[in-house]
Amino acid sequence: MEDFSSLFRAAADHAAGYRRSLPDRPVGVPVDQAAIAAAFAGPLPAAPTPPAQVLADLVAAAEPGLVATAGPRYFGFVVGGALPAATAADILAAGWDQLAFNPVTSPAALAAEAAAGGWLKDLLGIPASASVGFVTGGQAANTAGLAAARLQVLADAGWDVERRGLLGAPPIRVIAGVERHATIDRSLRLLGLGEDAVRPVPAGPNGAVDPAALRDALRAAPTGPTIVCLQAGNVNTGACDELRDACELAHRRGAWVHVDGAFGLWAGASPTTRHLVDGLELADSWACDGHKWLNLPYDTAFAFCSRPDVHAAAMSYAAAYLVGSGGVPTGADLTAESSRRARGFAVWSGLRELGSDGVAALVDRCCALARRFADGLTAAGFEVANEVVLNQVLVGFGDDARTDRVIAAAQADGTCWVGGTTWRGRRLMRIAVSNATTTEADVDRSVAALTRLAG
Repeated sequence: MEDFSSLFRAAADHAAGYRRSLPDRPVGVPVDQAAIAAAFAGPLPAAPTPPAQVLADLVAAAEPGLVATAGPRYFGFVVGGALPAATAADILAAGWDQLAFNPVTSPAALAAEAAAGGWLKDLLGIPASASVGFVTGGQAANTAGLAAARLQVLADAGWDVERRGLLGAPPIRVIAGVERHATIDRSLRLLGLGEDAVRPVPAGPNGAVDPAALRDALRAAPTGPTIVCLQAGNVNTGACDELRDACELAHRRGAWVHVDGAFGLWAGASPTTRHLVDGLELADSWACDGHKWLNLPYDTAFAFCSRPDVHAAAMSYAAAYLVGSGGVPTGADLTAESSRRARGFAVWSGLRELGSDGVAALVDRCCALARRFADGLTAAGFEVANEVVLNQVLVGFGDDARTDRVIAAAQADGTCWVGGTTWRGRRLMRIAVSNATTTEADVDRSVAALTRLAG
Protein backbone atom coordinates (compact mmCIF):
# COMPACT_ATOMS: atom_id res chain seq x y z
CA MET A 1 0.00 0.00 0.00
CA GLU A 2 0.98 3.61 -0.46
CA ASP A 3 2.92 5.26 2.36
CA PHE A 4 0.58 7.84 3.87
CA SER A 5 3.15 9.24 6.31
CA SER A 6 3.75 12.57 4.58
CA LEU A 7 0.05 13.12 3.89
CA PHE A 8 -1.07 12.33 7.44
CA ARG A 9 1.82 14.33 8.88
CA ALA A 10 0.82 17.36 6.80
CA ALA A 11 -2.77 17.11 8.08
CA ALA A 12 -1.61 16.75 11.69
CA ASP A 13 0.85 19.63 11.34
CA HIS A 14 -1.86 21.88 9.97
CA ALA A 15 -4.24 20.90 12.77
CA ALA A 16 -1.57 21.57 15.39
CA GLY A 17 -0.76 24.94 13.84
CA TYR A 18 -4.42 25.87 13.91
CA ARG A 19 -4.65 24.93 17.58
CA ARG A 20 -1.56 27.02 18.38
CA SER A 21 -3.22 30.04 16.76
CA LEU A 22 -6.41 29.88 18.83
CA PRO A 23 -5.37 32.13 21.75
CA ASP A 24 -4.61 35.00 19.36
CA ARG A 25 -6.87 34.63 16.35
CA PRO A 26 -10.30 36.33 16.16
CA VAL A 27 -12.88 33.97 17.63
CA GLY A 28 -15.52 34.51 14.99
CA VAL A 29 -16.03 37.34 12.52
CA PRO A 30 -18.59 37.86 9.75
CA VAL A 31 -17.68 35.98 6.59
CA ASP A 32 -18.92 35.95 3.02
CA GLN A 33 -20.92 32.73 3.10
CA ALA A 34 -21.34 32.79 -0.66
CA ALA A 35 -17.57 32.99 -1.11
CA ILE A 36 -17.05 30.06 1.28
CA ALA A 37 -19.65 28.02 -0.60
CA ALA A 38 -18.05 28.93 -3.93
CA ALA A 39 -14.65 27.72 -2.73
CA PHE A 40 -16.10 24.27 -2.16
CA ALA A 41 -18.42 24.26 -5.17
CA GLY A 42 -17.84 23.58 -8.84
CA PRO A 43 -18.18 20.42 -10.89
CA LEU A 44 -16.65 17.20 -9.64
CA PRO A 45 -13.45 16.62 -11.61
CA ALA A 46 -13.49 13.63 -13.94
CA ALA A 47 -9.87 12.76 -13.28
CA PRO A 48 -8.46 11.74 -9.86
CA THR A 49 -6.68 14.39 -7.80
CA PRO A 50 -3.53 13.58 -5.81
CA PRO A 51 -4.36 13.35 -2.06
CA ALA A 52 -1.79 16.04 -1.14
CA GLN A 53 -3.46 18.46 -3.53
CA VAL A 54 -6.90 17.58 -2.16
CA LEU A 55 -5.65 18.35 1.36
CA ALA A 56 -4.16 21.68 0.27
CA ASP A 57 -7.37 22.63 -1.54
CA LEU A 58 -9.44 21.69 1.53
CA VAL A 59 -7.33 23.89 3.80
CA ALA A 60 -7.57 26.82 1.40
CA ALA A 61 -11.34 26.49 1.05
CA ALA A 62 -12.11 25.91 4.73
CA GLU A 63 -9.76 28.27 6.57
CA PRO A 64 -11.74 31.50 5.96
CA GLY A 65 -14.89 29.86 7.31
CA LEU A 66 -13.56 28.31 10.50
CA VAL A 67 -14.83 29.51 13.88
CA ALA A 68 -12.49 29.23 16.86
CA THR A 69 -14.94 27.17 18.91
CA ALA A 70 -12.00 25.21 20.36
CA GLY A 71 -10.37 28.40 21.64
CA PRO A 72 -10.36 29.94 25.11
CA ARG A 73 -12.74 32.84 24.39
CA TYR A 74 -15.60 30.98 22.74
CA PHE A 75 -18.51 31.16 25.19
CA GLY A 76 -21.45 30.07 23.02
CA PHE A 77 -23.69 27.00 23.14
CA VAL A 78 -21.84 25.32 26.07
CA VAL A 79 -19.00 24.35 23.73
CA GLY A 80 -15.69 23.03 25.02
CA GLY A 81 -12.45 22.56 23.12
CA ALA A 82 -10.97 19.11 22.58
CA LEU A 83 -8.20 18.04 24.95
CA PRO A 84 -4.78 17.33 23.38
CA ALA A 85 -4.72 13.61 24.18
CA ALA A 86 -8.33 13.19 23.06
CA THR A 87 -7.62 15.01 19.79
CA ALA A 88 -4.56 12.87 19.13
CA ALA A 89 -6.60 9.75 19.89
CA ASP A 90 -9.24 10.88 17.41
CA ILE A 91 -6.55 11.30 14.76
CA LEU A 92 -5.46 7.72 15.46
CA ALA A 93 -9.08 6.53 15.42
CA ALA A 94 -9.51 8.01 11.95
CA GLY A 95 -6.32 6.32 10.80
CA TRP A 96 -7.25 2.98 12.36
CA ASP A 97 -10.72 3.27 10.74
CA GLN A 98 -12.43 0.90 13.15
CA LEU A 99 -16.07 -0.19 13.11
CA ALA A 100 -17.25 -0.09 16.72
CA PHE A 101 -20.28 -2.32 16.20
CA ASN A 102 -19.34 -5.14 18.56
CA PRO A 103 -16.24 -6.88 19.94
CA VAL A 104 -15.88 -8.89 16.74
CA THR A 105 -15.62 -5.85 14.45
CA SER A 106 -13.15 -4.11 16.79
CA PRO A 107 -12.14 -5.68 20.10
CA ALA A 108 -10.03 -2.62 20.98
CA ALA A 109 -12.80 -0.08 20.29
CA LEU A 110 -15.28 -1.91 22.51
CA ALA A 111 -12.71 -2.44 25.27
CA ALA A 112 -11.99 1.30 25.29
CA GLU A 113 -15.71 2.05 25.60
CA ALA A 114 -16.09 -0.43 28.45
CA ALA A 115 -13.18 1.01 30.42
CA ALA A 116 -14.11 4.65 29.78
CA GLY A 117 -17.75 3.92 30.57
CA GLY A 118 -16.78 2.58 33.98
CA TRP A 119 -14.70 5.67 34.67
CA LEU A 120 -17.56 7.93 33.62
CA LYS A 121 -20.03 6.26 35.95
CA ASP A 122 -17.60 6.53 38.84
CA LEU A 123 -16.93 10.21 38.13
CA LEU A 124 -20.58 11.19 37.81
CA GLY A 125 -21.98 9.07 40.62
CA ILE A 126 -24.05 6.79 38.39
CA PRO A 127 -24.44 3.19 39.63
CA ALA A 128 -21.67 0.89 38.40
CA SER A 129 -24.28 -1.60 37.17
CA ALA A 130 -25.71 0.88 34.63
CA SER A 131 -25.19 0.44 30.90
CA VAL A 132 -23.45 3.10 28.79
CA GLY A 133 -24.14 3.78 25.13
CA PHE A 134 -21.57 5.96 23.35
CA VAL A 135 -23.72 8.21 21.15
CA THR A 136 -23.36 11.39 19.11
CA GLY A 137 -24.84 14.03 21.42
CA GLY A 138 -27.45 14.96 23.98
CA GLN A 139 -30.22 14.46 21.45
CA ALA A 140 -29.25 10.84 20.81
CA ALA A 141 -28.67 10.24 24.53
CA ASN A 142 -32.09 11.62 25.47
CA THR A 143 -33.72 9.54 22.74
CA ALA A 144 -32.05 6.35 23.96
CA GLY A 145 -33.04 7.03 27.56
CA LEU A 146 -36.62 7.85 26.68
CA ALA A 147 -36.85 4.80 24.39
CA ALA A 148 -35.93 2.64 27.36
CA ALA A 149 -38.44 4.53 29.48
CA ARG A 150 -41.19 4.02 26.88
CA LEU A 151 -40.53 0.28 26.77
CA GLN A 152 -40.57 -0.17 30.54
CA VAL A 153 -43.58 1.95 31.51
CA LEU A 154 -45.67 0.28 28.81
CA ALA A 155 -44.41 -3.16 29.85
CA ASP A 156 -45.53 -2.33 33.38
CA ALA A 157 -48.97 -1.63 31.90
CA GLY A 158 -48.97 -4.97 30.07
CA TRP A 159 -48.06 -3.66 26.61
CA ASP A 160 -45.12 -4.84 24.49
CA VAL A 161 -44.29 -1.71 22.49
CA GLU A 162 -41.33 -3.29 20.69
CA ARG A 163 -43.63 -5.94 19.20
CA ARG A 164 -46.97 -4.19 18.97
CA GLY A 165 -45.98 -0.57 18.44
CA LEU A 166 -47.90 2.39 19.84
CA LEU A 167 -51.20 1.96 18.01
CA GLY A 168 -53.68 1.02 20.72
CA ALA A 169 -51.12 1.32 23.52
CA PRO A 170 -52.02 2.95 26.84
CA PRO A 171 -51.21 6.67 26.70
CA ILE A 172 -47.94 7.78 28.29
CA ARG A 173 -47.76 10.95 30.36
CA VAL A 174 -44.46 12.83 30.40
CA ILE A 175 -44.02 15.20 33.33
CA ALA A 176 -41.26 17.71 32.61
CA GLY A 177 -40.25 21.22 33.56
CA VAL A 178 -41.46 24.09 31.46
CA GLU A 179 -37.81 25.07 30.87
CA ARG A 180 -36.70 21.62 29.68
CA HIS A 181 -34.28 21.46 26.76
CA ALA A 182 -35.87 21.32 23.32
CA THR A 183 -34.23 17.97 22.57
CA ILE A 184 -36.64 16.33 25.03
CA ASP A 185 -39.55 17.37 22.83
CA ARG A 186 -37.82 16.22 19.67
CA SER A 187 -37.07 12.85 21.25
CA LEU A 188 -40.74 12.50 22.15
CA ARG A 189 -41.67 13.24 18.54
CA LEU A 190 -39.13 10.73 17.22
CA LEU A 191 -40.46 8.07 19.61
CA GLY A 192 -44.06 8.59 18.51
CA LEU A 193 -45.23 10.04 21.83
CA GLY A 194 -45.56 13.61 20.60
CA GLU A 195 -45.21 16.91 22.38
CA ASP A 196 -48.79 16.77 23.64
CA ALA A 197 -47.72 13.97 25.99
CA VAL A 198 -45.90 16.56 28.11
CA ARG A 199 -47.50 17.87 31.29
CA PRO A 200 -45.35 20.97 31.91
CA VAL A 201 -44.34 21.87 35.46
CA PRO A 202 -43.56 25.49 36.43
CA ALA A 203 -39.98 26.50 37.15
CA GLY A 204 -38.59 28.32 40.15
CA PRO A 205 -36.77 31.66 40.10
CA ASN A 206 -33.54 30.32 38.57
CA GLY A 207 -35.07 27.87 36.09
CA ALA A 208 -35.12 24.60 38.04
CA VAL A 209 -38.41 22.76 38.36
CA ASP A 210 -40.46 24.05 41.28
CA PRO A 211 -40.39 21.13 43.77
CA ALA A 212 -43.87 21.79 45.16
CA ALA A 213 -45.35 22.05 41.67
CA LEU A 214 -43.65 18.79 40.67
CA ARG A 215 -45.03 17.03 43.74
CA ASP A 216 -48.49 18.33 42.93
CA ALA A 217 -48.20 17.23 39.30
CA LEU A 218 -47.14 13.71 40.29
CA ARG A 219 -49.83 13.37 42.93
CA ALA A 220 -52.50 14.69 40.58
CA ALA A 221 -51.49 12.45 37.69
CA PRO A 222 -53.77 9.43 37.26
CA THR A 223 -52.18 6.02 37.51
CA GLY A 224 -50.73 4.69 34.28
CA PRO A 225 -47.53 4.85 32.23
CA THR A 226 -45.58 7.92 33.38
CA ILE A 227 -42.14 9.30 32.55
CA VAL A 228 -40.63 12.13 34.58
CA CYS A 229 -37.94 14.20 32.84
CA LEU A 230 -35.63 16.08 35.17
CA GLN A 231 -32.75 18.39 34.32
CA ALA A 232 -29.22 18.81 35.57
CA GLY A 233 -28.12 22.15 34.16
CA ASN A 234 -30.78 24.48 32.81
CA VAL A 235 -29.70 25.47 29.31
CA ASN A 236 -29.90 29.17 30.18
CA THR A 237 -29.06 29.40 33.87
CA GLY A 238 -27.27 26.18 34.80
CA ALA A 239 -29.83 25.50 37.55
CA CYS A 240 -30.37 21.85 38.55
CA ASP A 241 -33.64 20.21 39.56
CA GLU A 242 -33.85 18.71 43.04
CA LEU A 243 -33.24 15.13 41.97
CA ARG A 244 -33.48 13.14 45.21
CA ASP A 245 -36.99 14.09 46.29
CA ALA A 246 -38.26 14.01 42.71
CA CYS A 247 -36.88 10.52 42.05
CA GLU A 248 -38.27 9.11 45.30
CA LEU A 249 -41.72 10.55 44.69
CA ALA A 250 -41.77 9.51 41.04
CA HIS A 251 -40.80 5.95 41.89
CA ARG A 252 -43.53 5.74 44.50
CA ARG A 253 -45.91 6.55 41.64
CA GLY A 254 -44.34 3.87 39.44
CA ALA A 255 -42.81 6.41 37.05
CA TRP A 256 -39.53 6.19 35.16
CA VAL A 257 -37.12 9.09 35.81
CA HIS A 258 -34.88 10.35 33.02
CA VAL A 259 -32.26 13.03 33.74
CA ASP A 260 -31.15 15.32 30.92
CA GLY A 261 -27.69 16.31 32.12
CA ALA A 262 -26.03 17.35 28.86
CA PHE A 263 -23.55 19.56 30.69
CA GLY A 264 -24.86 19.87 34.25
CA LEU A 265 -24.35 16.22 35.11
CA TRP A 266 -20.64 17.05 35.32
CA ALA A 267 -21.41 18.84 38.58
CA GLY A 268 -21.29 15.35 40.06
CA ALA A 269 -17.58 15.08 39.21
CA SER A 270 -16.52 17.79 41.67
CA PRO A 271 -16.93 17.77 45.47
CA THR A 272 -17.58 21.52 45.21
CA THR A 273 -20.68 21.19 43.03
CA ARG A 274 -21.83 17.63 43.73
CA HIS A 275 -24.59 18.81 46.04
CA LEU A 276 -26.36 20.33 43.03
CA VAL A 277 -27.08 16.84 41.65
CA ASP A 278 -27.66 15.05 44.95
CA GLY A 279 -29.75 11.95 44.35
CA LEU A 280 -28.88 11.54 40.68
CA GLU A 281 -28.04 7.86 41.31
CA LEU A 282 -31.73 7.22 41.99
CA ALA A 283 -32.80 7.98 38.41
CA ASP A 284 -33.44 5.32 35.76
CA SER A 285 -31.64 6.88 32.80
CA TRP A 286 -29.28 9.76 32.19
CA ALA A 287 -28.03 11.75 29.18
CA CYS A 288 -24.67 13.52 29.20
CA ASP A 289 -22.37 15.11 26.63
CA GLY A 290 -18.62 14.62 26.43
CA HIS A 291 -17.94 17.31 23.83
CA LYS A 292 -19.27 20.00 26.13
CA TRP A 293 -17.72 20.29 29.58
CA LEU A 294 -15.42 17.26 29.38
CA ASN A 295 -13.70 18.85 26.36
CA LEU A 296 -13.77 15.81 24.10
CA PRO A 297 -13.93 15.94 20.28
CA TYR A 298 -17.21 15.99 18.43
CA ASP A 299 -19.30 13.93 18.42
CA THR A 300 -19.23 12.32 21.85
CA ALA A 301 -22.03 11.75 24.34
CA PHE A 302 -23.33 9.07 26.68
CA ALA A 303 -26.67 7.37 27.28
CA PHE A 304 -26.73 5.67 30.69
CA CYS A 305 -29.46 3.32 31.88
CA SER A 306 -29.91 1.67 35.28
CA ARG A 307 -31.44 -1.40 33.59
CA PRO A 308 -29.09 -2.66 30.87
CA ASP A 309 -31.60 -5.28 29.71
CA VAL A 310 -34.24 -2.62 29.10
CA HIS A 311 -31.69 -0.34 27.42
CA ALA A 312 -30.65 -3.13 25.04
CA ALA A 313 -34.21 -4.27 24.37
CA ALA A 314 -35.14 -0.73 23.34
CA MET A 315 -32.14 -0.12 21.07
CA SER A 316 -30.70 -3.42 19.78
CA TYR A 317 -31.63 -5.73 16.93
CA ALA A 318 -30.54 -9.14 15.71
CA ALA A 319 -29.76 -10.72 12.36
CA ALA A 320 -28.27 -14.05 11.38
CA TYR A 321 -25.21 -12.51 9.74
CA LEU A 322 -24.25 -10.34 12.73
CA VAL A 323 -21.44 -12.47 14.09
CA GLY A 324 -20.66 -11.73 17.73
CA SER A 325 -24.07 -10.34 18.66
CA GLY A 326 -26.43 -11.67 21.28
CA GLY A 327 -24.14 -11.68 24.30
CA VAL A 328 -23.70 -9.01 26.97
CA PRO A 329 -25.20 -5.76 25.56
CA THR A 330 -22.43 -3.51 24.28
CA GLY A 331 -21.54 -1.20 21.40
CA ALA A 332 -24.38 -0.93 18.90
CA ASP A 333 -26.77 -2.77 21.24
CA LEU A 334 -27.03 0.43 23.29
CA THR A 335 -27.32 3.02 20.52
CA ALA A 336 -29.36 3.70 17.39
CA GLU A 337 -26.29 3.32 15.17
CA SER A 338 -24.72 0.21 13.69
CA SER A 339 -21.99 1.91 11.66
CA ARG A 340 -20.34 3.50 14.67
CA ARG A 341 -16.99 5.24 14.69
CA ALA A 342 -14.63 4.34 17.51
CA ARG A 343 -15.23 7.39 19.69
CA GLY A 344 -14.26 5.45 22.81
CA PHE A 345 -10.54 5.92 22.08
CA ALA A 346 -10.82 9.70 22.50
CA VAL A 347 -12.99 9.36 25.62
CA TRP A 348 -10.51 6.97 27.24
CA SER A 349 -7.58 9.24 26.32
CA GLY A 350 -9.23 12.46 27.51
CA LEU A 351 -10.13 10.92 30.85
CA ARG A 352 -6.59 9.53 31.25
CA GLU A 353 -5.15 12.97 30.46
CA LEU A 354 -7.22 14.68 33.16
CA GLY A 355 -7.67 12.02 35.80
CA SER A 356 -10.50 12.36 38.31
CA ASP A 357 -8.80 15.28 40.04
CA GLY A 358 -8.36 17.04 36.71
CA VAL A 359 -12.02 16.63 35.80
CA ALA A 360 -13.02 18.11 39.16
CA ALA A 361 -10.57 20.97 38.69
CA LEU A 362 -11.95 21.66 35.21
CA VAL A 363 -15.50 21.90 36.58
CA ASP A 364 -14.42 24.12 39.47
CA ARG A 365 -12.32 26.40 37.28
CA CYS A 366 -15.11 26.98 34.74
CA CYS A 367 -17.57 27.76 37.53
CA ALA A 368 -15.12 30.22 39.07
CA LEU A 369 -14.54 31.88 35.69
CA ALA A 370 -18.29 32.19 35.15
CA ARG A 371 -18.56 34.00 38.49
CA ARG A 372 -15.64 36.21 37.44
CA PHE A 373 -17.57 37.07 34.26
CA ALA A 374 -20.65 37.92 36.32
CA ASP A 375 -18.68 40.04 38.78
CA GLY A 376 -16.87 41.92 36.03
CA LEU A 377 -20.00 42.71 34.04
CA THR A 378 -21.90 43.69 37.20
CA ALA A 379 -19.08 46.05 38.16
CA ALA A 380 -19.29 47.57 34.66
CA GLY A 381 -22.94 48.43 35.31
CA PHE A 382 -24.74 45.64 33.49
CA GLU A 383 -27.37 43.26 34.85
CA VAL A 384 -26.66 39.60 35.54
CA ALA A 385 -30.12 38.06 35.32
CA ASN A 386 -29.51 34.61 36.83
CA GLU A 387 -27.98 33.16 39.93
CA VAL A 388 -24.65 31.79 38.69
CA VAL A 389 -24.60 28.25 40.08
CA LEU A 390 -22.49 26.53 37.42
CA ASN A 391 -20.89 27.85 34.24
CA GLN A 392 -23.79 29.86 32.74
CA VAL A 393 -24.21 33.65 32.91
CA LEU A 394 -27.15 35.64 31.53
CA VAL A 395 -26.55 39.36 30.98
CA GLY A 396 -28.86 42.21 30.10
CA PHE A 397 -27.63 45.49 28.62
CA GLY A 398 -30.80 47.49 29.08
CA ASP A 399 -33.70 46.88 26.74
CA ASP A 400 -33.95 43.89 24.39
CA ALA A 401 -32.88 45.82 21.31
CA ARG A 402 -29.71 47.12 22.96
CA THR A 403 -28.83 43.67 24.26
CA ASP A 404 -29.14 42.23 20.77
CA ARG A 405 -26.97 45.03 19.40
CA VAL A 406 -24.23 44.27 21.94
CA ILE A 407 -24.39 40.54 21.09
CA ALA A 408 -24.12 41.29 17.37
CA ALA A 409 -21.25 43.71 17.96
CA ALA A 410 -19.39 41.11 20.04
CA GLN A 411 -19.77 38.47 17.36
CA ALA A 412 -18.43 40.90 14.75
CA ASP A 413 -15.60 42.13 16.97
CA GLY A 414 -13.87 38.76 17.32
CA THR A 415 -12.43 39.20 20.83
CA CYS A 416 -14.88 36.62 22.16
CA TRP A 417 -17.99 34.85 20.91
CA VAL A 418 -21.20 34.99 22.93
CA GLY A 419 -24.73 34.02 22.01
CA GLY A 420 -28.17 35.36 22.74
CA THR A 421 -31.24 33.77 24.28
CA THR A 422 -34.75 34.60 25.39
CA TRP A 423 -35.42 33.82 29.04
CA ARG A 424 -38.50 34.82 31.00
CA GLY A 425 -39.60 37.00 28.07
CA ARG A 426 -36.34 38.96 27.87
CA ARG A 427 -33.49 39.00 25.38
CA LEU A 428 -30.23 38.28 27.19
CA MET A 429 -26.61 37.54 26.37
CA ARG A 430 -25.79 33.92 27.20
CA ILE A 431 -22.23 33.16 28.31
CA ALA A 432 -21.14 29.55 28.84
CA VAL A 433 -17.65 28.90 30.19
CA SER A 434 -16.71 25.36 29.21
CA ASN A 435 -13.23 25.36 27.69
CA ALA A 436 -10.31 23.79 29.54
CA THR A 437 -7.90 26.44 28.22
CA THR A 438 -9.87 29.54 29.28
CA THR A 439 -7.98 31.70 31.79
CA GLU A 440 -8.80 34.64 34.04
CA ALA A 441 -7.03 36.83 31.49
CA ASP A 442 -9.39 35.57 28.77
CA VAL A 443 -12.39 36.47 30.90
CA ASP A 444 -11.03 39.90 31.78
CA ARG A 445 -10.20 40.60 28.13
CA SER A 446 -13.72 39.55 27.15
CA VAL A 447 -15.35 41.67 29.87
CA ALA A 448 -13.35 44.68 28.69
CA ALA A 449 -14.39 44.07 25.08
CA LEU A 450 -18.08 43.72 25.98
CA THR A 451 -17.91 46.89 28.10
CA ARG A 452 -16.29 48.77 25.24
CA LEU A 453 -18.84 47.52 22.70
CA ALA A 454 -21.79 48.24 24.97
CA GLY A 455 -20.56 51.77 25.40
